[in-house]
Amino acid sequence: MQLNRSNIELVFQALKASFNNAYASAATVYAMIALEVSSTTAIEEYPWLSNFPQMREWVDERHVKQLEAYSYSLKNEDHEATIEIDKNDFSDDRLGMYAAQMRGAGETAGRWPDEMVIGAVNNAFDASKGKCWDGKAFFADDHPLSGKKTFDNQLAAALKADTQANAEASFGKAEVALMEMADPEGRPLGLMPKILLVPPALKATANILMKADRLDDKPNPYKGSAEVVCSSRLTSKTAWFLLGEGPGGLKPFLWQLRQAPEIEMITDPQHPAVFNRRKLPVGVHARGAAGYTLPQLAVGSTGTG
Repeated sequence: MQLNRSNIELVFQALKASFNNAYASAATVYAMIALEVSSTTAIEEYPWLSNFPQMREWVDERHVKQLEAYSYSLKNEDHEATIEIDKNDFSDDRLGMYAAQMRGAGETAGRWPDEMVIGAVNNAFDASKGKCWDGKAFFADDHPLSGKKTFDNQLAAALKADTQANAEASFGKAEVALMEMADPEGRPLGLMPKILLVPPALKATANILMKADRLDDKPNPYKGSAEVVCSSRLTSKTAWFLLGEGPGGLKPFLWQLRQAPEIEMITDPQHPAVFNRRKLPVGVHARGAAGYTLPQLAVGSTGTG
């Protein structure tokens, strides 16, 4: 095939189709646990309320919920993946291997939000990496509330299903903690468990807890309490997470998308990369960031207790 702009653009369209098909079919879990927000600038500011505004009796004037004096921002990160087509392969019509590479790049790009969001989950016990709006680690035992009160959304219990007592001491404890979350005025938020997020090492235990009729010959009180979501991107083999959902579908994690993955290619046959190195670069570029919404929406356990 002659190396000219027209032929390069034809090849680019074919590679783009391979990329887009794989991108669209990538299986992901991030949308189940994270609120997606469209970003329009390099850094987005999130002045999260310290409390969900709830209905109250109207006496005299409206009670306007004020923002707490905390700031939370997320800076979009640039991510890329690049391959190079050898000029000789182009001329010899040996392009099949590059189509396969672009399909792989499409699958990877499709799962990129999972990588980012689950990365935020992995960092959520560490205040240096997983800080939320109040300056604490997302999972912490001293999140501030008004009146010098605090609340705890961090456990250490190992997830167990061998006996009902052990199930109660692990999943049951997290369930109670999530359901008892209250606003700074002490009113229950009415949260219910939605997702039990676990690594592969805990998938069987989680499925027993959520699906078994009985635990050690006793009725299983936790059957159907949450949907099990397993991610191999979770780095800890012991940590597990019980996630709820707030008003309006608010989820505990945040996926900030500035630019969805886009495929780019140099189509100028006289470009220095082609002239000097006999290479035609094909790349994918995306921008985004992952973070946290409100810690009341989740209970995390290190599983080390």
